[in-house]
Amino acid sequence: MAAFRGNPVAGPGRSPKTQVATKRLVVPFEDNRHLTRLLGGYDSNLTLIEDRLGIEAQAHGNVVTLSGAEEACLLARDVLGELYNRAAAGEMIGPGDIDGLIRHAREASTPGDGQAQIATRKRVVKARTPTQSTYIRALEKTDLVFGIGPAGTGKTYIAVAYAAYCLERGLVERIILSRPAVEAGERLGFLPGDMREKVDPYLRPLYDALYDVLPPEKVERDLESGVIEIAPLAFMRGRTLANAFVILDEAQNTTSMQMKMFLTRLGENSKMVVTGDPSQIDLPNGMKSGLEEAVALLTNVPGIEAVRFTGADVVRRDLVARIVEAYDRQK
Repeated sequence: MAAFRGNPVAGPGRSPKTQVATKRLVVPFEDNRHLTRLLGGYDSNLTLIEDRLGIEAQAHGNVVTLSGAEEACLLARDVLGELYNRAAAGEMIGPGDIDGLIRHAREASTPGDGQAQIATRKRVVKARTPTQSTYIRALEKTDLVFGIGPAGTGKTYIAVAYAAYCLERGLVERIILSRPAVEAGERLGFLPGDMREKVDPYLRPLYDALYDVLPPEKVERDLESGVIEIAPLAFMRGRTLANAFVILDEAQNTTSMQMKMFLTRLGENSKMVVTGDPSQIDLPNGMKSGLEEAVALLTNVPGIEAVRFTGADVVRRDLVARIVEAYDRQK
């Protein structure tokens, strides 16, 4: 049963933010403690909703009053209701959660519709864009998924989170992380240290995601035991990867031969995710990316799915989205 309700009341005048005919919507909540968590320090979450939807919002006691375009106010009401339910469940609420709900709400009848999530022992990862929801569902039903798109869209983070989910529930026995280590050549022998020390700098984004979704002590223990394995692409040849969740990151920097070799490592009861950004290829001039070729060849093959992210899916921060858009316009 919903913990909130809203009664739209027509209001005169024009919103200074939208400059269109406005509606006034009063949204009461049952528990001030949960509402305080929802609103954030100095009502920062409410301010973010105002900015994103072009409305005005004021909190008084256990009531939030919304003023602006009717559609935007109704959307804000639904977003506030979903956030209130999360606060009541003890979940943390941040700017990314608000952006995610708004993005989903614009494409669904209610904010909760279509928003996929991954529950790990340490945290629940909720999709922040409709494309992220599509990506999570592809991981759930398909054994080989390509995640393609610009930086900041969450394609690698979500893959690692889903790998952790599968490992915790015994769906796989290990996680294998791979990445072209030094551009296309992978000249690992020139780097100091043992194998893990050689590739650590290149796999840091994958490590960061692991530590975010799993307890640090488990990550360290599993790295030591080999349950989480670092497998440089250069040393994958000849292996059969069974009962594993395998992630190849930065796949735009693989050659055609490397990509074919990697994809054919997939063994029984395994899942594989290949992520990359075709706009950031570091291969020598004239050399074709194995990622682009593989997606073109395999997209319509049963059991394989490709999910394409765009600049609209950037969730890192607004500035990153604007950078991606600027580069896209140059093409």
